[in-house]
Amino acid sequence: MIEGILAPVFRSVHPDAVPAVRPSQKADFQADGALALARLVGGNPRDVAAKISDLATQAGLGEVCEKIEVAGPGFLNMWVSAQAMADMMAAARPGPAGLGIPVASPAQRVVVDYGGPNAAKQMHVGHLRSTIIGDAIVRLLEAVGHEVVRENHIGDWGANFGMLVEHLVDLGEDAAGNQLALGDLEAFYQAARTSYEQDPDFADRARRRVVLLQSGDAE
Repeated sequence: MIEGILAPVFRSVHPDAVPAVRPSQKADFQADGALALARLVGGNPRDVAAKISDLATQAGLGEVCEKIEVAGPGFLNMWVSAQAMADMMAAARPGPAGLGIPVASPAQRVVVDYGGPNAAKQMHVGHLRSTIIGDAIVRLLEAVGHEVVRENHIGDWGANFGMLVEHLVDLGEDAAGNQLALGDLEAFYQAARTSYEQDPDFADRARRRVVLLQSGDAE
């Protein structure tokens, strides 16, 4: 809004002038363009900045800023008024999405896959991270009017669980139970994965174990 008011004022003094507005540590915003404009028109930077301040105030900057001052070698320091800030926030709010966000047209159906964890491995903060990011994406899409299908895909868990069960059988229930009771599921999984990748006989037994597992075998 401030740059929108200042830009035509600067151009009215010289067609190549730009306001160069940026946040300021001493005010809300600062315009540095008067220094460059002074070189273009051959004037004193502070005088040029004062002229810009007067013209901008007449053009509506005085309704946005509660205070405008010339500082240093020719900067314009500006403080936005509380009323102007309230007006901008109120103007941004209307609409289905709020905050001035336009509604998507046409709306689409979007599928968001949240995490896809390996259910046979110990879960960790990375799974929460992908789920939180997924939910943030869902909220953004829904805010602009899209229909969102949420999906938390769990991959091909059969082979992984067959591998774990077969490793448990090889260790024996007591030894496996003791290891798992310590909460070291990751080491248990890695040992099973190593056997699966390096021992063809174990891999065949693990695949057969999947069939038994999925068919409801009592053992």
